Amino acid sequence: MDSTKKKIIRILIEKGLLVSEDLIEKLDQTENLQGFLDRLESKKDRNEDLLLLCEENLGLVRGEDAPPNWKEFEESRANFEKNSKDKKYERFVEHFQNNCSQSQNRDQPKDGPIQKENTEISKNLETSPCDILFSYEEKQGKKTVKDFVSYFNHRFQSLSGLLTQRSELQGLTSISRIAAKKDRENVSMIGMIRDISTTKNENLMVTVEDQTGYINVLISKNKPELYHRAADLVEDEVIGIQGVSGNNVVFANNVVWPEVPLNKEFKKYPEETYAAFLSDIHVGSKLFLKDSFMKFIKWLNGGVGSDKQKEVASKIKYLFVAGDLVDGVGIYPGQEEELEIPDIYKQYEECARLLDQVPKHITIILSPGNHDAMRLAEPQPRLYKDLSEAIWKLKNVIIVSNPAIVNVLRTEDFPGFDVLLYHGYSFDHYISNVDSIRNNGGYDRADLIMKFLLTRRHLAPTHTSTSYIPDSSCDPLVIQSIPDFFVTGHIHKTSVSNYRNITMICGSTWQAKTDFQEKVGHHPEPARVPLVNFNTREVKILKF
Repeated sequence: MDSTKKKIIRILIEKGLLVSEDLIEKLDQTENLQGFLDRLESKKDRNEDLLLLCEENLGLVRGEDAPPNWKEFEESRANFEKNSKDKKYERFVEHFQNNCSQSQNRDQPKDGPIQKENTEISKNLETSPCDILFSYEEKQGKKTVKDFVSYFNHRFQSLSGLLTQRSELQGLTSISRIAAKKDRENVSMIGMIRDISTTKNENLMVTVEDQTGYINVLISKNKPELYHRAADLVEDEVIGIQGVSGNNVVFANNVVWPEVPLNKEFKKYPEETYAAFLSDIHVGSKLFLKDSFMKFIKWLNGGVGSDKQKEVASKIKYLFVAGDLVDGVGIYPGQEEELEIPDIYKQYEECARLLDQVPKHITIILSPGNHDAMRLAEPQPRLYKDLSEAIWKLKNVIIVSNPAIVNVLRTEDFPGFDVLLYHGYSFDHYISNVDSIRNNGGYDRADLIMKFLLTRRHLAPTHTSTSYIPDSSCDPLVIQSIPDFFVTGHIHKTSVSNYRNITMICGSTWQAKTDFQEKVGHHPEPARVPLVNFNTREVKILKF
């Protein structure tokens, strides 16, 4: 062993670390040893449980944000050496590789917020370009009350930043200053809704708060237009109020939402190109409509339909799947009785077998849903590779989180289309709790739900509308940028509409009506495929 390698081993042992042979070679050949040691020292407090330093966990010293349980990692490595089928160790390795890749790319020039770990996939899809603008990467670490506070602070700051651009909210004042006013004055403020109630005179009383305090806002029933709009307010959303101050109360004259601007460009691609939209495939269920799905696959391959329909199929470049690829296991009590495939691994294998029959010139972009084998809390990261390995192996598939934003068809002369994918697990809450949605069709009106969320610029504004993981650095469910397409699923009901030049698409399902849906009065529309012509922005719904 040469002197350089001996020096590396001696220095690391003095720091209480064992080092693997593979890493010694890497440090000797490619790393600046002093720089490596400096980075290691800067993270000393966070890595006190780390005993073995190897190539797999090199991402630790290259920018790892939140260390996992190192003792558990080292136990998993030992188990892997005894039994190569140990999946836990492979999950750790994948985690380190992702962090290492992200760290290396932080210093590279970027053309927009594209996640570099997917660059290799994008290069393989030259005929159907796709850039991932946002795909959430799961962050390891214990969550505390402070994380929840930071999460809601970031939400407030993001949405208040959008509201300050609204012309209706001139002369914005903090809530603490408004509460201190004695005389009646015209005021404007931004706040997060803390509570909603109805007074004995049937007026709405809304308590809003910002980072300086809280105050009551009275919305009078004698202002019917405002009262009607305010009836859809929900807790925890961020709104603007314009009104007149009183004694620790504001009498509202207007309620302002973050909203989507009216001047959103309605882009059209210069060539006739198509995309198909699916959701809720539910492979593994006894009610999975395999014959209908195979008819769709056959059509994509030009094997069925009229000459015109075959021509359209040949021009499809993208297939979006908005969650629930499989039916899952243990999703609800008694589900095992309704499963054709009770093994989650085999469900994904069968799903991969079906998707593998999609023509390879079509880029498949898929995100998870509440039936997929992963955490229910949003944002959901990409499908876990150890459970859905067969899906990951498909060469024309791009896997993103839920929610996610991708850009398709970008060229030097065309900016492409931004597509926001969100499975829609929060939909159930708003169907049950927002009168204008519940009383005008409920589960049959995905367009009303999607418009509701776009207006609030948030995919789940109310704290209890979905399970979530509080990210201390941002709120990933805020609709920060305005998409060209908003794509959802979950409710098994096809819907296509337009809101302020945003094409809203709710996918269908490939599962027949379940007993649960029968009991609660759902009316699913299976085997429907929304098809978008990017050249005209026309949307047709195909029935299979």
